[in-house]
Amino acid sequence: MTGPLGHREESLTDATEARGLEALISRAARAGKGAAPVERWNPDFCGDLDLEIKADGTWFYLGTPIGRMPLVQLFSSVLRKDADGRTYLVTPVEKVGIRVADAPFIAVEMDVAGSGEAQTITFRTNVGDVVEAGPERSLRFVDENETGGLKPYVLVRGRLEALVARPVMYELVGHGEEIEIGGKTMFAVRSKGAVFPIMPADQLKRLSV
Repeated sequence: MTGPLGHREESLTDATEARGLEALISRAARAGKGAAPVERWNPDFCGDLDLEIKADGTWFYLGTPIGRMPLVQLFSSVLRKDADGRTYLVTPVEKVGIRVADAPFIAVEMDVAGSGEAQTITFRTNVGDVVEAGPERSLRFVDENETGGLKPYVLVRGRLEALVARPVMYELVGHGEEIEIGGKTMFAVRSKGAVFPIMPADQLKRLSV
């Protein structure tokens, strides 16, 4: 791409170090000031970048962990997961693919306000997003076949989810209750008027024996 002075600006896929990436992404509107309006941008796909978000939420570039949280937050502000199931860094002029081992974010803290149908569960992610679970930000629970446990996910924005960290998961299920859903008794949690089933109540009882 060509800048206002006529020189060729480096593309995301040309950048060879994290500092170069930081400069490029900072040109995106609102980058570093919360999530950018990536859903409204439709740039050409420019290839894949050697950047991966590991299952524990650590970001790696060229095989090296990115230790600067402000840089990770900057990257996270221009993330988008498309209908093809892949996750991209998106600016107004470029779209590059990255690898995500599980979810791009980790929910590291939660707060519960109110009770019953008035209860609201709020999560904070490892990159600073604050998300209230509810009708627009769903919670889902996935069986973890390897361990027999559960992996909860909360929707952050678009198709991007945060995996709820294990200590937070234990706190979350501590607020569960038996709720009738579709004629079946489920162990579930409530938030902002929405009900999110965790598992059938009889299954929980069997696991508790």
